[in-house]
Amino acid sequence: MKVDTLLPLGKVDPGLREPSQPFNLQTVPEQALSAEKIGFDNIMFEETKHDPYAVMALAAHATRKVGIGTAVAIAFPRSPAVTAMSAWTLQSLSGGRFTLGLGTQVRAHIERRYGFKWTPAGPWMREYVLAVKEIWRAWQNSDQPNFSGQHYNINLTVPLFDPGPIDVPHIPIHLAAVNPYMCEVAGEVSEGLRPHPVCTAGYIENVMWPAVHRGAAKSSRSIVDFSMSIKPLIATAPDEDGLQIKIRDIRARVAFYASTPAYRTAFEAHGLESLADDLKLLSRAQRWKEMPSQISDDVLHQFACVGTYDNIVPILKDRYSGIVTNVEFSIPVNTPEDGDILRAMISELRSA
Repeated sequence: MKVDTLLPLGKVDPGLREPSQPFNLQTVPEQALSAEKIGFDNIMFEETKHDPYAVMALAAHATRKVGIGTAVAIAFPRSPAVTAMSAWTLQSLSGGRFTLGLGTQVRAHIERRYGFKWTPAGPWMREYVLAVKEIWRAWQNSDQPNFSGQHYNINLTVPLFDPGPIDVPHIPIHLAAVNPYMCEVAGEVSEGLRPHPVCTAGYIENVMWPAVHRGAAKSSRSIVDFSMSIKPLIATAPDEDGLQIKIRDIRARVAFYASTPAYRTAFEAHGLESLADDLKLLSRAQRWKEMPSQISDDVLHQFACVGTYDNIVPILKDRYSGIVTNVEFSIPVNTPEDGDILRAMISELRSA
């Protein structure tokens, strides 16, 4: 397996809570270079509070070998032409190390946060990816784009706005997904899939991979080099006392995800419809503090990898070997000793 990381090292998604430490844009070059030296395969950045393309430009400029990418950037609020330009620029700046990870966001955010009209996400994303790729083709070949679809009709470029060909024009596109339909879209038009953290190894193997194969068959594509990149739910710490704090946080995240209708499919696959229904009612009543206690230890360990630094890597390898190509993992690095521990963990994960 290849090993990816978010910035800063050891970052854990806080869900609805504020992060323990705010992200500092000024440290991106230093953090990226540190991640490269430690030995990560890829540095990824997600779109939450900052523009991921701007952050990845800082990381690209500071590094020379490590892959960089968005995991993920939100597609629909940006025109395919805008996304195509951002990715083309980063691919050129990084010397061919960029991966474009795209996600849809949920309907409420598209309509109420971004101000766009919602249409079914799967067909929309399929068209979006094809439009981006057609724009790239036109730029690389000094040609006019020629794309026509339900959402986008793109057939114009002029020399002033044409960035022209680049040395490494192939930019992998990875799609975020939970539901089988989006997995099919990924298999049909993209180079990789980024399952939501709520997707268990069993769900990836038995639901997502078969959907990818169905999508690839539609367009007669090979998926030999297709990437499956998981960002697992992980609770880890140097010792048992620290681990209990991480378990508390992960239990709350599992409860929140189970209450979210967009992720229901992943819980249904494990026969947990009633749990999802109960938690949805609690969330609607804003009874947040009651939700974590609904997650039993069995459910917790089904959806999360839990262990101290001494055993977390074997747990990850046992769960994901042969199922995913990339795993996102890190621990905080505050001392040289922390860096040595993380370097050894990465080496062991790579052997999977």
